[in-house]
Order: sequence, then structure tokens, then C-alpha cells
Amino acid sequence: MISALDATAVTHGIQLAVAPVFLLTAVAGMIGAIAGRLARIIDRARVVEDRARESTDSEFLQRAFKELSELRLRGRLANGGIALLTTCAFLIGLTIIVLFVDETTGFQISRVAVWSFMGGVMCFLLALLCFLMETIIATRLLNFKLLGGGAVGEP
Repeated sequence: MISALDATAVTHGIQLAVAPVFLLTAVAGMIGAIAGRLARIIDRARVVEDRARESTDSEFLQRAFKELSELRLRGRLANGGIALLTTCAFLIGLTIIVLFVDETTGFQISRVAVWSFMGGVMCFLLALLCFLMETIIATRLLNFKLLGGGAVGEP
């Protein structure tokens, strides 16, 4: 049977459980950033699709198809990043619960906290890789031909 909770154990349990909360703040910020990028990807895909439907120029349609293909890949990377960050948040939440329960009760489940925290950090790192890959693909799409001296109205 579980004994009465000791005030110092509860205090120490809260102190242990607060540290992973800072990672949750970073996860929330990353989810917001990636969700914003995903919204722009979707908006751009809608614009390209609408223009492609109205066009009969085969060269434009070929460029539109290529851009839509890259936008699809970027969207999948963003979705993967959001899924990894959500998994990370779940695992960090589990870590917080386990640390608190381990400290305030007689249950010895601290190994679960180690594995859930490591899993959460691994998901966070993989989400960062998805974010990096998505931004690399996005910048690869940039076209700076006008800056090379061929801009309309420039000599």
C-alpha cells in the first residue's frame, strides 16, 4: 500500500519534473514554426494548381508540375516534423509523470523516465532534421535570375 506523501518528496518530485517542461516549450515553438511553414506550402500549392488549370503553356505546366512535386515533399516533411514533435511532447509528458510518481511513491520506475526522455529528445532531433531538409528544399526553389542583371527596366 502507498504511504502518505512526504512534503519534501513532493517538492523534490516537482523540482525533478519541472526541468523537462523547458523542452516542452521548445517543442511548442517548433510546432508553431513548422505549422506556419505548412500553411504557406498549402497556400502556394493552391496558387500553382489554380494557375496550372488556367494555363495551356506546356513549359509553364511542366514547371508547375515540378514545383507541386517539391511542395508535396516539403508538406510531407513538415507533417513528419509535426508528428515527431507531437510524439516528443507525449514522451516528455510521460517523463514528467514518471519522475513525479517515482519520487513521491514507492514505485521504482525511473528507468521508464530515462527511456521516455531519450525517446523524446530523439524525436526532437529527428524533427529538427525534417525542418532542415524542408528549408533546404524551399531555398532550392528560389530563382534569382532577375538579380543577375536581367531585370526588366535595367540596362
